[in-house]
Amino acid sequence: MFRMIITLAFAFACATAAQAAEVKILTAGAMKAVVLELVPQFEKETGHKAVVDNDTAGGLAKRIEGGEAFDVAVITPGVLNDLASKKKVAADSRANVARVGVGVVVKEGAPSPDISSVDAFKRALLTAKSVAYIDPASGGSSGIYLAGLFDKLGIADEIKPKAKLKKGGYVAELIANGEAELGLHQISEILPVKGVKLVGPLPAEIQNYTTYTAAVGADAKQPDAARALIKLLTGPAAESVLKARGMEGPPS
Repeated sequence: MFRMIITLAFAFACATAAQAAEVKILTAGAMKAVVLELVPQFEKETGHKAVVDNDTAGGLAKRIEGGEAFDVAVITPGVLNDLASKKKVAADSRANVARVGVGVVVKEGAPSPDISSVDAFKRALLTAKSVAYIDPASGGSSGIYLAGLFDKLGIADEIKPKAKLKKGGYVAELIANGEAELGLHQISEILPVKGVKLVGPLPAEIQNYTTYTAAVGADAKQPDAARALIKLLTGPAAESVLKARGMEGPPS
């Protein structure tokens, strides 16, 4: 009898372990904090364990194209469209999750530059001793946009010698540790950093919103759990989380 009980208990434990599988989530940097905050609810509702990894949008594209396994990815629509054409994600699973604009950041306690107009923003950039932003070569969407914006504003040559480029992660960290005077990054990636101050968003005329879209991996080991996560990210539970991080739900 005792042996039977042990056998049944072992079988139950194995079944439970099989059900509580790991769900691998790949996310672009700006969405990492949102995903991490919603993970406990996801794990409670599904019984699965979430494993979250992040990179730039370009970095994730290379990893997925290289064959990295994953269950759900949260990246930019353009990247996911390309991955869908290469059969790397389930095309019918895509859903817009959020969007975020670019903001200006300075060290806590430093005076806030005037960025109320495009001309004022240009003066702030030209006056700053150093300007930090994501290295466009790393594939970060904000860095790519800003490089084009500097060209459009006719100040690329002036910015280049004082640019402090970050391969990935939080640009605001370069401001906090004194490596750069002024930084430009998505607002959701400025707010988590201590020792800095968000001056505000770029002027409306030159603001650039990055939209983030989620999709299930074509070869996902846990496709149902992946779809459950996407439902959570696009549902009411995510609204307050997005707002607290300077993001908003995607336009309808």
